[in-house]
Amino acid sequence: MASSTGNWAKPQISHPLSSCSSYSSTVDLGFSATSICWKKQQTKRSYNTNIIHSALHSSSVLHFPKQPYQNPLIPSEDSSVNVKPKTRQQQPRWNLFQKAAAMALDMAESALVSRERQHPLPKTADPRVQISGNFAPVNEQPVKHSLPITGAIPACINGVYLRNGANPLFEPVAGHHFFDGDGMVHAVTIDNGNASYACRFTETQRLLQEKELGHPVFPKAIGELHGHSGIARLLLFYARGLFGIVDHKHGTGVANAGLVYFNNRLLAMSEDDLPYNVRITASGDLETVGRYSFDDQLKSTMIAHPKIDPFSKQLFAMSYDVVQKPYLKYFRFFPDGKKSPDVEIPLSVPTMMHDFAITENFVVIPDQQVVFKLQEMITGGSPVIYDKNKKSRFGILSKNASDSKDIIWVESPDTFCFHLWNAWEEPESDEVVVIGSCMTPPDSIFNECDESLKSVLSEIRLNLKTGESTRRLIISESEQVNLEAGMVNRNRLGRKTRYAYLAIAEPWPKVSGFAKVDLFTGEVKKHIYGNEKYGGEPFFLPRDDNCESAEDDGYILSFVHDEKAWKSELQIVNAMNLQFEASIKLPSRVPYGFHGTFIEAKALVNQA
Repeated sequence: MASSTGNWAKPQISHPLSSCSSYSSTVDLGFSATSICWKKQQTKRSYNTNIIHSALHSSSVLHFPKQPYQNPLIPSEDSSVNVKPKTRQQQPRWNLFQKAAAMALDMAESALVSRERQHPLPKTADPRVQISGNFAPVNEQPVKHSLPITGAIPACINGVYLRNGANPLFEPVAGHHFFDGDGMVHAVTIDNGNASYACRFTETQRLLQEKELGHPVFPKAIGELHGHSGIARLLLFYARGLFGIVDHKHGTGVANAGLVYFNNRLLAMSEDDLPYNVRITASGDLETVGRYSFDDQLKSTMIAHPKIDPFSKQLFAMSYDVVQKPYLKYFRFFPDGKKSPDVEIPLSVPTMMHDFAITENFVVIPDQQVVFKLQEMITGGSPVIYDKNKKSRFGILSKNASDSKDIIWVESPDTFCFHLWNAWEEPESDEVVVIGSCMTPPDSIFNECDESLKSVLSEIRLNLKTGESTRRLIISESEQVNLEAGMVNRNRLGRKTRYAYLAIAEPWPKVSGFAKVDLFTGEVKKHIYGNEKYGGEPFFLPRDDNCESAEDDGYILSFVHDEKAWKSELQIVNAMNLQFEASIKLPSRVPYGFHGTFIEAKALVNQA
C-alpha cells in the first residue's frame, strides 16, 4: 500500500471562467505554487470533475486520484512548506495471517470507495470544499528564529502564543469534514521583542498508527460516518482491530481543537479522546509527550473547552458518550492535578456538548437540540441530527457538587450555542447570565442545508427561582454580523464582563476581522484585516494578571493570511483602541484553524 502523506495538494487556481469540462489537468487545493499535484484522470464518468463553489475558496477544486492511496507528485522545491526528505516506509511486523487479512480488508475498502464515488458528496463532507484554499494542510515546520517584524511588539508580551487546528496528514480517499483533520499546533515564541515560529503534528495514537501503515484507516467521525457506508467503515475498522492491524484501545482522537496550559502542562484536545501533552522545547519547538490521563485519574474522553477559574485555579471539564449511559459527566481538577470524582449528569439522549460555561459558584451545562442518533445510519442518514422535538435547556450545578441531585434545569427554547463566551451570577435577580453565539440552523456545521448559517451574539438569562429564561440580541438588527470564535478577558472568566472579542465570520466560514463588543450597550468596534486577508480566533492577552486593571487593557493576537500574496503573519492589536501594534511575518503558511492559548515565559520555567 503506497504512502500518501501530508504533501498532497497542488496550489493552482482554476480560471474563474472555466467550466467543469475544460479546466486544466492539475487542480487546486490551495497550496503554494510548489506543492503537490495529480494528473487529470481521463474518464467518461467523473466523480472528480464537479466544481463546488463555496466561500471556502470559490475557484478551488480537488481532483481525486482514480484509486485510493495513489502517490502524489512532489515538486523538487517548495518556498513556503518544509518538505521532509523521503524515507523508506517501515513495514509493520505482521504474520502471514495478518498480511492476508490486511490485503483483503484493503480490497474491501477500495471497493467501498469506488462505490461511494458514484454519488456526489454533500458540501459538509466534500474535501474539495472543506480543505480548499487556506483550509488546506501544510507540512511541519522546524523552528525558524529572528522573524521579520513590522511595528514593535509590546514589552509586556513574552512567552508563546499557540493555536491548534485540523491538518490531515493523508489525502482524503472519501468524505472529509474540516473537523476531521489531524491536530497540528502552531507556535510563535516572543522573547524580548524577537520572534520564532514552529508547527508540529500532535502525535496521537491515531496519527502514529496511520503513519506506520502509510494510509488512513481510522474512520472520520463527521466526513465518513454517514449511512450504510459509514456502518461499513466502522466494520472495516473493527475488523482491522480484531486482526491486530490497528489498535483502537489507546484512543482514536485527533487532538485538533483546544489548547490549555494547566498544572505546568500544555494539553491539546478534541472531545473524542483524552488530551495529549505537548511540550515546548527550549528552542521554541514542539514535541508530543503522549496521551495524558492525569496520572491515570481520567478514564474517559474530555471535551476541548475546559475552563480554568482565574481565582481558584481549578480546571473544570465535561465528558460525553454517544453510545452508552451516562451520556454526560462533569469533573474538575485541583491546581495540583488531583481529579474530583465524576458527577453523572442525567440526559435521556446523547447530546452534542462542545462547550459549557462557569460562574463563580456554578457550572452551566447546555443540553441542546443537536443530538447523536447512531440508528439514523441504518436508514442512510447522519448520526448527528437536529431534534426539533427536543427542548433546549441549561443545567445549573454547583461547582463543588458530588452528585447531580441539586441540578436546576431551565428551558431556553430553540437555543443552540456551539460556543459560550462567559457566564456570571446576578444574585439580586436570582439569575445566571450566559453570553453565547446562537447558531441557526443548529446542525448546519455537520449537515448540508439550504438556509444560510447565522451565528448571533446573545444574552440568555436563566432565573433559578422561577425556572424561566429570556434571550435578547446584544447587537442591534442593523449591525448584525456572524460572530463565532473568541473570548473575554480570561482574568475575569465566570464573572461579569463588559467586553467580548469575537471573530467576524464573514464570508462564512472565513474570518474577515474581529469585533470588540460592549455586552452592556451593544456597541461594536471592528478591526477588519482587509484586502483579501482573513484570520481566525482573536485571542485576548491581558497586559498583566492584575484583576484590578481595566478589563480591556491588553492585546489581541491572531494569525492572519493574505490570500493574494499567499503569506501568513501574527498580528498584534491594542485591545483598548484597536490600533495596530505589530506584525510578525511567518516563514510558512498557517491554515485557518481553531482555538489557541498564550503561555507566559515565567510560567514555562516550571513546565513539566
